[in-house]
Amino acid sequence: MKKLLLPALLFGTFATLAGCSTPSLITLNDGREIQAVDAPKFDRDAGFYEFQQLDGKRTRINKDQVRTISDL
Repeated sequence: MKKLLLPALLFGTFATLAGCSTPSLITLNDGREIQAVDAPKFDRDAGFYEFQQLDGKRTRINKDQVRTISDL
């Protein structure tokens, strides 16, 4: 019973986490592309998109620098 419990719990955890995130590709006006773990959130007061890069770094980019945001 214990041998089946751990893999079942791990599978359930990973399946839940995989369903929550939607990786995004952010294309900037200068042609650079940045991959984000999830869809960026827009801060209207500051005028910046905030997101987490694949390496875990939190980043903010001015909305004027962003050309497109698309799901991967």
